[in-house]
Amino acid sequence: METNKPNEINQSIANFAAIKTTIANNEEQRLKELLAGQSMLALEKSYLIDLAKLGNNQVILKILNDIPEKE
Repeated sequence: METNKPNEINQSIANFAAIKTTIANNEEQRLKELLAGQSMLALEKSYLIDLAKLGNNQVILKILNDIPEKE
């Protein structure tokens, strides 16, 4: 089972990069798809919200604010 860990980490990093790109491109629907059913750490969420504030897209900010946080 340990052999899957690096693969899961790479997949997680790729997903986070895709989320950042989607925010930068103001792709609201794509962001919803990437975040569907996911939660994230407060630090990750805060970073993405800060990134979204640069684009000043209120829909994207709402999507990000609504993401549940992992404990």
